[in-house]
Amino acid sequence: MATDGGIHHYARGEWHAPSLSHRRIRFQKGLYADFHHFLLLGEGSGELHFDHGEDRPLHGPLLAFLPPQARCDLSISAGTAAHLVGASPQIMVDAIGDKVESYSLRIFTEQRKLVEALDPSAVAEISPLISGFVRELGDPSRSSWMVASAYIRLILMALWRGSDGERSEQRGQGEVGSILQRYRQLVEAGFRQHRPISDYAAELGVTADRLHSICQRALGRSPIQLLHERVVQEAKLRLERSARNIQEISDSLGFRDPTYFSHFFKRKTGLSPAGYREIARASAGSENSMLSSGYADWP
Repeated sequence: MATDGGIHHYARGEWHAPSLSHRRIRFQKGLYADFHHFLLLGEGSGELHFDHGEDRPLHGPLLAFLPPQARCDLSISAGTAAHLVGASPQIMVDAIGDKVESYSLRIFTEQRKLVEALDPSAVAEISPLISGFVRELGDPSRSSWMVASAYIRLILMALWRGSDGERSEQRGQGEVGSILQRYRQLVEAGFRQHRPISDYAAELGVTADRLHSICQRALGRSPIQLLHERVVQEAKLRLERSARNIQEISDSLGFRDPTYFSHFFKRKTGLSPAGYREIARASAGSENSMLSSGYADWP
């Protein structure tokens, strides 16, 4: 994917070698205001200072994941090394993708995570990925959007699995919860194909009426409403966070032509895709309830 300002406007990779003095780094500053950040702290210590007043001591080796809404500074003690990786919303959209696991990753990336030395296997698995990302960005002659996105996807998957996300989703769900979860995963993998609800129901081994009843009872929406909401959410994300034109976004979402996509989007949101993008750009950095505030908006 081409970018207007080069990969370094969309990704951040820094190596902070051990120093004789204390250092402080602001995560969400300037260009990085909307970035998701990964911090790999080596042997040593540091502290996160959150804008709401919380301070969180860190003891390495440690991996921290901080979404944009975390809003914090990092203090690194003398003698402590750290890798810092940041990814823009555009990189995150590409990294999360549209596979079965994507729904879970979207939800996962809404909250901060700390993986400390008590789980050294997770830190050991992710360390070379973060180091590779920093090396990739360190060489301007070869820095690649595709490679950066691939690294972020691998880091996210390893962190999600290391945080027990995969198994915790499978525990404590009855039949209804399991069917709803699997429907969400099927929608995540196939919402661009515009398949009828009967296809989803058949794949889940239930009738369309049964699926309708489960969704309506649990979420107050029908399966088709949930499917349409997911398409709209993805369209919003792409209009806000990608450089693609309306036709390219329409094609990527499986619509037969951009006119049909525009009618669908306006019917669901009250705005044309172009009008929504204009508002999104004018509202950058502000709290606007019309905008897709994050990956977890789809229920």
